[in-house]
Amino acid sequence: MDRWTADRIADQSGRTFIVTGASSGLGFETSRQLAAHGGRVVMASRSQASGHDAVARIRAAQPAAAVEFRPLDLADLDSVRAFAAAILADGIPVDVLVNNAGVMFPPRRLTPQGFESQFATNHLGHFALTGLLFGAIRRGQDPRVVTVSSAEHKGGSIHFDDLTGERSYSPRPFYQQSKFANVLFGLELDRRSRAARAGVRSILAHPGYSATNLQSSGPTGLGKQLMKVGNRLIAQSAEMGALGQLYAATDPAAESGKFYGPAGFMELRGYPVEVQPVATAKSEQTARRLWDISEQLTGVTWDLQPASPPESQPAPPGHETT
Repeated sequence: MDRWTADRIADQSGRTFIVTGASSGLGFETSRQLAAHGGRVVMASRSQASGHDAVARIRAAQPAAAVEFRPLDLADLDSVRAFAAAILADGIPVDVLVNNAGVMFPPRRLTPQGFESQFATNHLGHFALTGLLFGAIRRGQDPRVVTVSSAEHKGGSIHFDDLTGERSYSPRPFYQQSKFANVLFGLELDRRSRAARAGVRSILAHPGYSATNLQSSGPTGLGKQLMKVGNRLIAQSAEMGALGQLYAATDPAAESGKFYGPAGFMELRGYPVEVQPVATAKSEQTARRLWDISEQLTGVTWDLQPASPPESQPAPPGHETT
């Protein structure tokens, strides 16, 4: 990919993007670059004040930017449903959904629906949001779902017998679980989209170790202090960290079912390249089990029926059949 940067993003005029967690960090940088290249961006985040401020900051530098804020709390499925319903009711097209928002290493807490907060925010909320909007996405222009995971997924597994952490909770393993779930979901969505001939690219990305408020908003105590030091000494900028998801969202060469992250040592820093998920995240059996449980927990059942006979709907670029 030869040191891919945001300067290589083509004109995105006529395309609409939804970016979750858009008020700061990776989501803000992703939104800023998409708007700078002509895209219409719906910036979704939990905080009204931060969301409106993020829109104002982009418009201050780009007066003609087509950006708007809409509130979305991914930890609350009622908020997810309300957000999706408003997007559909307002007739907003969705060409690309960037599932970027996340929380990391908080103390154990439960969401309004009774789910562990990291699993709920990082996986279940995005699973539900993507499912509710999928009908609109598959009608989009070069439609894509970009799911942002983490190199931390490599230490993860799904605690099917203790998803809420009631028996045993530790912040990092449950963060790893949620990021592992992101990879299972992104790869399974690719498989199901291909089977349904939906024409939607499902692409994974991760930012390496990037300096954002993710490290300060979730961890507590000594962990929070260590994260602050890491941000200063090790982390790359949010601008660099966002390149992988920007590549996945915009570049014609980004392939469905692929994973993009930094090229550097241990995938911590660097320009985006194709990276590999941990082998256990490629398990189709585990992915199907997670998908079924996610449908049960969220109440969102996907419609992935073929849109038309195979001979009348060729696969889009980057989504060839095998």
